[in-house]
Amino acid sequence: MKKTYVFVDGSNFYHALKAEFKDTSLDFYKLGKNLCVELKNKFGEDYDLGRIFYYIAALNQKIDPKAYKDQQRFFISLRNTPFLTLRLGRLEMRRGGQVEKGIDVQIAVDMMDMALSNLYDAAILISGDGDFAPVLETIKKRCKSQVFTALPSTQCYHLKTEADHFILIDQKIFQASK
Repeated sequence: MKKTYVFVDGSNFYHALKAEFKDTSLDFYKLGKNLCVELKNKFGEDYDLGRIFYYIAALNQKIDPKAYKDQQRFFISLRNTPFLTLRLGRLEMRRGGQVEKGIDVQIAVDMMDMALSNLYDAAILISGDGDFAPVLETIKKRCKSQVFTALPSTQCYHLKTEADHFILIDQKIFQASK
């Protein structure tokens, strides 16, 4: 049985879900389990969901109180999800609005640290950000399998070429994870 950790680039995934399915409500535990089933179907080995890490920056209550309140409700649902750890980054004001800071680095550090600590056998990255390609390459050198998952609109050539496997989160997987 291969212990599997899932790393979710939250903002990236949220916006892709909204664009692709016009719906962002998911049970992340079910999603993790469904992705492990997809791996079993592909490789014939059992993949056991060990933990899910969800990365996002918390909104500023003073800037948008309604969005902040909605996000806090979402955080409560994430904190009540089995085997899920919420990891928060920060937002910084820049010309044109707020930007997330620290998220990508935290994902990369966690993926590498946990691989080096031998906490998982397989890593599933849910993101469309090609900046993660070197992380997948390095994890592969450590003899850990890694999987890149994305929605149709966020497929990334660089991640597809580095990952051992690619899973498209299509309508079937989306509906099964609600």
